[in-house]
Amino acid sequence: MTVDTVLEQLRDLPYQDIGFAKLDHHRPLRTGWPEVVFGKGKTPKQVAHIVNSMKGRGHPVLVTKSNLETYQEVALDTPEALFHELSNAISVPVPQITTLRKGIVVVTAGTADLPVAEEAVLTATLMGNDVTLISDVGVAGLHRLLDQLPIIQKSRVVVVVAGMDAALVGVISGLISVPIIAVPTSTGYGASFEGLAPLLSMLNSCAPGVSVVNIDNGFGAGHIAALTNSIGENSSANKPQDYISNNPNSPRC
Repeated sequence: MTVDTVLEQLRDLPYQDIGFAKLDHHRPLRTGWPEVVFGKGKTPKQVAHIVNSMKGRGHPVLVTKSNLETYQEVALDTPEALFHELSNAISVPVPQITTLRKGIVVVTAGTADLPVAEEAVLTATLMGNDVTLISDVGVAGLHRLLDQLPIIQKSRVVVVVAGMDAALVGVISGLISVPIIAVPTSTGYGASFEGLAPLLSMLNSCAPGVSVVNIDNGFGAGHIAALTNSIGENSSANKPQDYISNNPNSPRC
């Protein structure tokens, strides 16, 4: 590595000011995971500029709550980017160094909860996990859940995604001995208040071992699940420091 290369990398530390955004390139060094882009409210050109500035630094790039129009703009400068239609997310993956870690199961109450669940799956996968998705096993047909119970019981952490009455969380938490991350969704009719009703239901769950994230926050749930799944093991597969240390174009301190 030349002096010029080192100076080029150090120039953007601890952050890169691109006018409308200040990109926190130091975040992987502090927290173990890079900044994630919240796409909603940003123009396609803004997201494209951000992604182009963040890629090539040895870690994946993830844009949540985006859309196809934004992806098409991103793909002009970053053709390797992927669009995940169900979750409306954009990702720029990097080669995985080690074997994906098993142990995370994402469960949805209904098919309508899949967009949020997919966001959780994508996040945890980019963080180095092999995630199992089980969909449409809500309490209206409890026998569907019982058929999947052996898979759920073998997990190390479970993400439960549910709207409506969110009763699925309390049911699953009474049947397993591992942490549950509950994600309320805005799925439901008028009295669900765009996710407020399932949020309150999850917060009031009488079964222990349940943590609750914000409405439709699949990213947050996937991130916590990945961190939880790494506890007690060599978690290098999940940490972008490993991507950084193996990429000549990524910053070092």
